[in-house]
Amino acid sequence: MEAGSAVEWTVVESGIGPLLLAATAKGLVRVEFHAGAERRARMLGRLAEQLGTRPVECASGLLAEPIRQLHRYFAGDPRGFDLPLDWSLTAGFNRQVLRELAAGVPYGTVVGYGELARRVGQPGGAQAVGAAMGANPLPVVVPCHRVVESDGGLGGFGGGLETKRRLLALEGVLPEPLF
Repeated sequence: MEAGSAVEWTVVESGIGPLLLAATAKGLVRVEFHAGAERRARMLGRLAEQLGTRPVECASGLLAEPIRQLHRYFAGDPRGFDLPLDWSLTAGFNRQVLRELAAGVPYGTVVGYGELARRVGQPGGAQAVGAAMGANPLPVVVPCHRVVESDGGLGGFGGGLETKRRLLALEGVLPEPLF
């Protein structure tokens, strides 16, 4: 990232709790789950180190469209996200996997770790795909919650398995909890 480039952030409430969003002029760069005060402070410090500039709270409107589309998503709109994304927090194999996930696994569907590995030309790379999901800087928007185990298990999830269940229920993949 160019020195002095602006990084803006805000916290939005969602159907899965507060989400920290950060964006650069290139696009949305970070989504963080469970963005309470302590976690938010840690994430903003990490972003400053990673991007070489101190994030500022929502200043110029870079986050207006991501906020609008996230609200729409949590209201159950299946259109998906159409946002510019800043991929600078990921590289190599992880970036390749995450781009395939964003482009090739639509709302309301799931894919296995192994299938996703095959799609990016790495059959047998299911564990590496799992690592890429764990390093996803843009969860929800780049839908790592849609990646599941081949036997139907949920697999892991950086936001916690209950968050993954809730996202998959929102998309109609799993039934809504009874209580």
